[in-house]
Amino acid sequence: MSRILVFQHVAAEPLGTLDALIRARGHRIRFVNFERDPDAQPDIDRYQGLVVLGGPMNVEDQRARPHLNTELHCIDRALQQGKPVLGICLGAQLLAHALGASVRRHHTQEIGWYRWQATEHGEADPVLGPLGTEAPIFQWHGCTFDVPREAVHLGRTATCENQAFRWGDDAYGLQFHLEMDVPLIERWLAHPAYRDELEQAGLGHGPAEIRAATGELIGDMQQRAEQVFSRFLDRVGRPRRRIVLGSRD
Repeated sequence: MSRILVFQHVAAEPLGTLDALIRARGHRIRFVNFERDPDAQPDIDRYQGLVVLGGPMNVEDQRARPHLNTELHCIDRALQQGKPVLGICLGAQLLAHALGASVRRHHTQEIGWYRWQATEHGEADPVLGPLGTEAPIFQWHGCTFDVPREAVHLGRTATCENQAFRWGDDAYGLQFHLEMDVPLIERWLAHPAYRDELEQAGLGHGPAEIRAATGELIGDMQQRAEQVFSRFLDRVGRPRRRIVLGSRD
C-alpha cells in the first residue's frame, strides 16, 4: 500500500474531492497542516507521493512563514527521488519556484469560473488529457508562475497564460482547483477573507454569478477531475521495480 504526504496550509483549503479518490484507491494519507504546526519537519523519504495544496499566502512570504522553505526542501527532495508531485494553486507556485522559475503577482486575479485551453502537449498529456481542448475550471489566485525550464507547458486561460505544467514524467503544477465541489465553493464564498478578496478584485462578478456558473459547470469539471486525479494516482500507485537476479548454473 502506498502512502501519500499532503501539505495543507489553511483549513479552508482541503483536498476536496481528491480526498475520497485517494482513499478509494487504498492509499494512506498523512496530512501536515502548517497552519496548526508551522514548525513541522516532514520526511518525504517515507512516502510514495506528495500533494501540495493551496493557501492565501504567497511564495514570497518565506521570511514570515519559514514553513514555505521546509516545503520547498521537501518538494526538491521528492523530485530528486522521482516521486510523483502534484501542486495545486500555491502548491503549483511552490513547485515552479523549486524548479527555478519565477513566481509573481499577476496583472489580474482569477476568481470563479474560466475556460481551460490546452496546448498541444496538454491535449496529449497522460494525466491532464481528460480536460480536452477546452473545459471549465475553477480559479482563485492572484499570482502566476513561469513555466520552469525543461518543463512542458500544458494549458492556459484567456487571462493567464501559464495554468499548468509537467516536469519530467510525474510532477504536475496546476494553477486551478479541480478538487472543488459545491460545498467547498460555498465555504470559500462565505469565508470573510475570501469574500473580501473577491469584492476588492473588481472582476465584474460576485458570489451570485459564481453560484450560477457553478450550477451549470461543476458537474462537467468533476467528471474530468476524477479522470485527471485517477491518472495521477495511477502514477503514485505504480509498483516499485524489482531487480531479479539471474540464477547461476
